[in-house]
Amino acid sequence: MLDAFSRAVVTADTSTSCVSDLSALKAFVAEGNKRLDAVNAIASNASCMVSDAVAGMICENQGLIQAGGNCYPNRRMAACLRDAEIILRYVTYALLAGDASVLDDRCLNGLKETYAALGVPTTSTVRAIQIMKAQAAAHINDTNTEAGGGKNFRRMGAVKGDCSAITAEVSSYFDRVISALS
Repeated sequence: MLDAFSRAVVTADTSTSCVSDLSALKAFVAEGNKRLDAVNAIASNASCMVSDAVAGMICENQGLIQAGGNCYPNRRMAACLRDAEIILRYVTYALLAGDASVLDDRCLNGLKETYAALGVPTTSTVRAIQIMKAQAAAHINDTNTEAGGGKNFRRMGAVKGDCSAITAEVSSYFDRVISALS
């Protein structure tokens, strides 16, 4: 796993030159608090995000929980929740490092083939990932409202300002997962 600094050093080392793209590293440092707040927002809400994404996937395809469906019996549902949590965790790691290599190497490498061998429907998995992508963007941008949250309303208190770059970055990691499964 490489973070943004390690990636810059390795790139410069392979071309036997000095690190030349200091502006990208400066931007990475400047966005540090926003990055940490974004990771915290996702990690603090991970269990809810995963259960809501899987529930949303099942609401759209009731056959998954019927006898013979891929989320029936309970052990298959537990495996589905576990896999979604692992994927979300690796997306969070990639966001923290500012680099997708950990996601690619430890999560996505062979995932599609494994799911195909196990008979896991990738279209349903992709839908759950899309739901988690939307949730992550909402948590990072802190767009939840008291009207939408009701008695469970909780504002994350993230650093105020433009989080579009961080949101785009985390979205790209989710898109990477979707692409790997498609």
